[in-house]
Amino acid sequence: MFYVIEDRLREVTRESIKGSGKQYVAVLTNEEWKLTGDSFEVGIDIEQEVPEIFMTKADVNYDSLTGTFSIPDRNNPSGEDFQFAFVLDEKGVIFIDDGDSALKIIKGIQRTKKWKFPSLERFLYDFMDQIVKDDLRLMEKYEDELDSMEQAIIDGDENLPSGRLNDIRNDIRYLRIHYEQLMDLAQEFEENENNFFDIDNLRYFRLFISRASRLRDTSMSLRDYTMQLRDLYKAHLDIKQNRIMTVLTVVTTIFMPLTLIVGWYGMNFRYMPEIEWEWGYPVVIIVSVVIVIGSLLFFKKKKWL
Repeated sequence: MFYVIEDRLREVTRESIKGSGKQYVAVLTNEEWKLTGDSFEVGIDIEQEVPEIFMTKADVNYDSLTGTFSIPDRNNPSGEDFQFAFVLDEKGVIFIDDGDSALKIIKGIQRTKKWKFPSLERFLYDFMDQIVKDDLRLMEKYEDELDSMEQAIIDGDENLPSGRLNDIRNDIRYLRIHYEQLMDLAQEFEENENNFFDIDNLRYFRLFISRASRLRDTSMSLRDYTMQLRDLYKAHLDIKQNRIMTVLTVVTTIFMPLTLIVGWYGMNFRYMPEIEWEWGYPVVIIVSVVIVIGSLLFFKKKKWL
């Protein structure tokens, strides 16, 4: 697919790019790039296969700027990334993608963007902006889910999905790394080492860096929130265990003197004075009840119950 940058992206044929005198956007497969890449005269031979892409980055060359995008799936940030490469100079940008990730982003720009001052810099800003356009809503979704977990912990719910908490923490970690890589990419554009970009238009890259920085900070706050929830849940379990141990200790303490009495009167000595006493049995019962009540009142006063 080939486009020229006008007030909006206009789809054109490959042959009309050179004659238009306008900056262009192209999307090629790896095979198409190997066969026809020389015709774009970008001055470099890219052999970046998709399996070799690990991160979002940019590399400055003598007469071109190359790089890769590795974009987490927003439905599963911890899963497989969408990956493609790019090469650009002052004439335009070429995306090298065996899938449809780059094309989907470009179609989104074509459908929703109309520019008063069209330029390659503005297109690159909108391209990166399309990648993160729904991320604030995604962060709010994560925050709402974490708030629900926190309320469940406070309410004493014992069925907290700790596995889901770990999944959210991992998702946010991958997104934070992604934002940092996007910031590095935009900073490389802003450096404008090869003077591909108009000085006045570098503000678009600064604007994107600011947005990505806010998303990065939000992701870091949410990751801290997941750590706090994990600590809160552990504290909740510790409190529960302490209460169980307290009850067991109280029960053991109450029954210790009763066990002593049982053991004492279980000794079959012939001349124990209470054995043949008429009121011996009731007295033992009364003494046992007094011990139980006295222990309960003592523990209640000490707020152990």
